[in-house]
Amino acid sequence: MKNNAERIIENLGLVAFNSMQIKAQEAIATNHEVVLIAPTGSGKTIGFLFPVFELLNSSSAQVQCLVLSPTRELCLQIEQVWKKMGTGYKVNTCYGGHSMQVEVRDLNVPPALLIGTPGRIADHIRRETFKLDGVKILALDEFDKSLELGFQDEMDFIISSLEKVERKILLSATNLSRLPSFVKIKNPFLITYNNDEIELENLKLHRVISEEKDKLHTLFVLLCNLNNEAALVFCNHRDACERTVLYLNSKGIAATIYHGGMEQAEREKALVQFRNGSVNYLVTTDLAARGLDIPSMNHVIHYQMPIHENEFTHRNGRTARMQAKGNAYLLLSKLEKQPYYIKSEIELFTPDINASKPIKPIYKTISISGGRKNKITKVDILGTFIQKGNLNKEDVGLIEVKDFNSFVAVKETKVFDFLKVIKDQKIKGNKYKIAIAKSVGFTISDKQFES
Repeated sequence: MKNNAERIIENLGLVAFNSMQIKAQEAIATNHEVVLIAPTGSGKTIGFLFPVFELLNSSSAQVQCLVLSPTRELCLQIEQVWKKMGTGYKVNTCYGGHSMQVEVRDLNVPPALLIGTPGRIADHIRRETFKLDGVKILALDEFDKSLELGFQDEMDFIISSLEKVERKILLSATNLSRLPSFVKIKNPFLITYNNDEIELENLKLHRVISEEKDKLHTLFVLLCNLNNEAALVFCNHRDACERTVLYLNSKGIAATIYHGGMEQAEREKALVQFRNGSVNYLVTTDLAARGLDIPSMNHVIHYQMPIHENEFTHRNGRTARMQAKGNAYLLLSKLEKQPYYIKSEIELFTPDINASKPIKPIYKTISISGGRKNKITKVDILGTFIQKGNLNKEDVGLIEVKDFNSFVAVKETKVFDFLKVIKDQKIKGNKYKIAIAKSVGFTISDKQFES
């Protein structure tokens, strides 16, 4: 019979825990205060969740571990990892923009693991929607980012409210010169995991020079050289993201946009379409540099170079993850200098100007106006699409079920006929709106893909 570690490793699709995760597990199991400094992409989430799982008490009916994370996307990523682990323990996630009514109802049956943004968790504590006595473990994930976003007051309030905490785990991607006093960590066991050697071996940096100050055409040519593989394109500002996406769309490139100025529903839809292959390229600010639930990329493109080195590191952390290979491209105009934080000369990459345009994505994203709160499951959707939508199993890609809506990748060649036959059909006896999910800035006609 498999032990917990073997079972979790198998559920996560890993061969084994990496060295950082093993160190973190040993430290958290034997110390009441642990500070883990490790780069984005090194596996910190698994590193702290597994020992938390081992510390949970199956007889407790209260929240036992509270995880504070600075953004909604990070919270959802942690939740997804926990569910994939298959622990058998309930998890709930609370964050701004999510229905408070739904969260309160979910907390009526307390989860063993509660994940949330500091502002929303502070709100729940004031409302007394869950008991604090059972919280024995507090984890502060991406603590450096929480400080950057100004959550000091909320975290101070939360930590002061937790009187029964026995273990504190602080996780950060960057070193902190000192810990704020409100954290109340006195003598932590410190783990500083530096995987620079692994990154240097697995991450290849390329310098791409644009003859023009406006680098949009050079970006287009570069994308044509990536063998139809997906990529993240980083800009420094929202307006630059929007301008870049509009240009790429006009050239027939399936790109969408992601930044903090978008509504949460639109951001979520963009990520869904990127994950399921309905779009090939995500043009984003540094908001996507860490914490997003997206597969590791083979390619990261710095359309605009970040001002600070740590953001350069976080962006590159989206590729060459967990010892996989990856490429980062620095797109510089002829007059731009290499950033001060890159000491060595980077190899020049000259894209082939005659390379073919990326092929049209094979999937379209279908949205459904019902989700898990409507008792809809992935099995229900797949069954309906096959039996009533005249699709084969291989015509359906990634299915994602949210609280009140769902998204399904369907082969683009089947979408037109599918929508005609599915429009009057029901899922589990109820009628829902089923339509193509539109994407921000994604206005490509089929003709634009023609050579």
